[in-house]
Amino acid sequence: MLEAHAEGFVRALIALPLATAMGALLAFRPRRRGTPQRSAPVIQTQIILALVGAVVMLIVGASLARAFGIVGAANLIRYRAKIDDPKDAVVMLATLSLGLACGVELYGLAAFATVFILGVLWIVESLEPEQRKTFDLKVTDSDPSSMRTQIEGLLRRFEVTYELRSTGPKELTYETELPLDARTDRISNAILQLKPGSEMEVNWEEKKKK
Repeated sequence: MLEAHAEGFVRALIALPLATAMGALLAFRPRRRGTPQRSAPVIQTQIILALVGAVVMLIVGASLARAFGIVGAANLIRYRAKIDDPKDAVVMLATLSLGLACGVELYGLAAFATVFILGVLWIVESLEPEQRKTFDLKVTDSDPSSMRTQIEGLLRRFEVTYELRSTGPKELTYETELPLDARTDRISNAILQLKPGSEMEVNWEEKKKK
């Protein structure tokens, strides 16, 4: 039994890093001109899928019964709610695989695979660009153009990425991107303090991702 566990651990030590490396080679393949940009979550999911596939096959080995068991267990998973990040779906499959490994007493494989998957997730998620939310910002005043430099200075101070979309005699309109934890009320109050006592209005309209 100990020899079988040791053999399984050695196979995992070779298979998991190799599967991850080959999955990364495919996920980070050079993009041909004219093809759409690849999103970070999809790239990460492709890498983790290769890793989870290796874990599943290490569990199955040459056992037909285990193969049917994994297929049956996987069919029980039903996503009733929308999953925004495809990695979450793959992590569900990974946790299922680790549970199956424990169920067939492959404890060493389960432990090593857990640590290895955690390491890969930590690396790929640390490379993921910060998620941001998009708003249309409208500043209305009797003469907003005179405040433009100060308003844009405040936006930079709050780490807001902005692009001026329109300017008129009584309104400035920006398309902005904010960090997910940014509070628009704090930014609005700071803008209003640029001209206290005035009739200036600040409105934010969130733009939903398509």
